[in-house]
Amino acid sequence: MKKLNLGAVFAAFLLTVAACGSDDEANTGGDNASTGGSDENNSEEVSGSILVAGSSAMEPLVAAASEVFMEENLEASISVQAGGSGQGLSSIASGQVEIGNSDVFAEEKDDIDASNLIDHRIAVVGMGPAAHPEVGVDDLSTEEMIDIFTGEVTNWSEIGGVDQDIVLVNRPDSSGTRDTFVKYGLEGNEPSSDAITEDSSSTVRQIISETPGAIGYLAFSYYDDQGSVLPLSVDGVEQTDENVMSGDFPIWAYMHSYTNGEPEGLTKAFIDFLFSETVQDGVIPEMGYIPETGMQVERDAEGNETAK
Repeated sequence: MKKLNLGAVFAAFLLTVAACGSDDEANTGGDNASTGGSDENNSEEVSGSILVAGSSAMEPLVAAASEVFMEENLEASISVQAGGSGQGLSSIASGQVEIGNSDVFAEEKDDIDASNLIDHRIAVVGMGPAAHPEVGVDDLSTEEMIDIFTGEVTNWSEIGGVDQDIVLVNRPDSSGTRDTFVKYGLEGNEPSSDAITEDSSSTVRQIISETPGAIGYLAFSYYDDQGSVLPLSVDGVEQTDENVMSGDFPIWAYMHSYTNGEPEGLTKAFIDFLFSETVQDGVIPEMGYIPETGMQVERDAEGNETAK
């Protein structure tokens, strides 16, 4: 799994951008931005401020990309907040933010008016069950996973692990990670209400790592080289980018950055930057996410999957 190391990512890409210029960045004017100086490729810097909110699975990537972007656009301010996909969608639909991040389609949320929202799919994120490293199990069948999260199995010894009570760590209803895990991991079965519920994926990871017997679910980008949590295989298939891209590992989602109408100004410049080579070929894989261009399968808002 990719190591979550924002400092290393920032340093590497800031050096790259400084050496190569900013020819991958978009530049526009508009209500939220003004143009400044230009580099040797005549790309103009932008200024202003925007707020980005939503999916906690996306937050590390968008935050990393924003840091690189702001180093090249010193008069631009991009604030990135987590809080869940539901919050991101409701905030962008109501005009409270300039970009709403979500790892579910807006059309999947009954309380969201998606008619004016523009979908910018910047990447793919794999997700899966994550447990305390000492549970004594490293692979779950789909049936076992459903039984654990619905409360039918309550001790790891029941599925060949240690004699330890299972502690469930869940995400709230507003979480896109939860929606994806329930839909593609638990086959639509809702997790037990007898669980710890946390808004933040970072907090979920911390609780799992510190609590014997704990299990939850995380985006691949939250796994680290220190092995603070254990990614469990599902039906013998490991949680890897390659298995997501081939369609062998089914628990994944698009990473959507929604705008309310066509973006302008600084918002457009940042969206364009998210599709630049700097982000698509560099920041995305380095941070543990998957470029959509690498996918061999695709899905629609109804969950129908086909070969690309």
